[in-house]
Amino acid sequence: MIKSIVLLTDYKGFFCSKQKTLIYKGGMDISKINQLFVDKGYEVKIMSVSAIDYGYLQQKNPYIIYTSSEDKYGFYKSYIEDIVFDMEQRGFRLIPNYVYLKAHNNKVAMELLRMRSSFEKIQSIQSSTYGCYEELLQKEQLQNFPLVIKTASGAMSRGVAKAENKKELLKIAKVLSKSFDIKHDIKEILRKIKYGNTYKKESFNRMKFITQNLITDLENDYKVLVYGDKAYVLYRGNRKNDFRASGSGKFDFVEQLPQSMLDYAYSIKEFFKVSHISLDIGFDGTNFHLIEFQFLYFGTTTLEKAPHYFLWDKHKKTWSLIKETSDLEEVYVYSIVEFIEQKL
Repeated sequence: MIKSIVLLTDYKGFFCSKQKTLIYKGGMDISKINQLFVDKGYEVKIMSVSAIDYGYLQQKNPYIIYTSSEDKYGFYKSYIEDIVFDMEQRGFRLIPNYVYLKAHNNKVAMELLRMRSSFEKIQSIQSSTYGCYEELLQKEQLQNFPLVIKTASGAMSRGVAKAENKKELLKIAKVLSKSFDIKHDIKEILRKIKYGNTYKKESFNRMKFITQNLITDLENDYKVLVYGDKAYVLYRGNRKNDFRASGSGKFDFVEQLPQSMLDYAYSIKEFFKVSHISLDIGFDGTNFHLIEFQFLYFGTTTLEKAPHYFLWDKHKKTWSLIKETSDLEEVYVYSIVEFIEQKL
């Protein structure tokens, strides 16, 4: 029996992220993905998230792969979440599961996922989550300083800062959580004047955020993309006089890595039971630390520009350095097929 794949695109007809494209944020080559799946014995149906053929889904019970979005304010991503959540509730087979979409470009959901995972290897970073600035003000006990503060969304170190003490923390958090809306804010001020102290106005700082313990003495981190049994690694040096590596431009595709780092990265992918994953990993000379992680719609430069990758041999339990470039669509399909045929 021919296995079936449904590929869900966004309203522009794009699917997932790709860096090397002539069209800004143009996504992967869908026709190429389609042919690669067909060559591996799969039937492929392409649908838009707003035009899903539920009759086809019920008849074929396909594996459903889908895109996400990083649109400003997350309006369209919220719609994709509604559709994917609905499909999961209907019992359809999603790759990845809805919970991993929820964690995309949402550090609050990502950290909550980390907390409830009970996976000891990724617990060296401890986070607190906040829905508004006032919740931080109400908290009596704070983590030991220095603390890292992050907005829920943002990439390349945007919305990330460090606080050395409580005063700095409150100042930075107030700025990062600001949810400015002039009409809303004026109405709230007028209501407060009209009703006095009996009226509790809504917060003007409702952009959710997190705080985390700072892993000290890290001079760099590693961006690691794991697709199936292939790992792509990018060394990222910290910015000058800064604790952040993402967006620094100090990048290098290194062949020599801290011992066991690839095992660490692969174990995280296996724990979450996904076909591919993006990891930001720090190494302090003794221990590894999972800084951030994503499961879909993440940047693919590390794969597309890598002159080599590392291949896991599950029989020998060893990694081999393969000195060749990779094609994103080929590796993507490879990881999905491996996941379906070996994991599900």
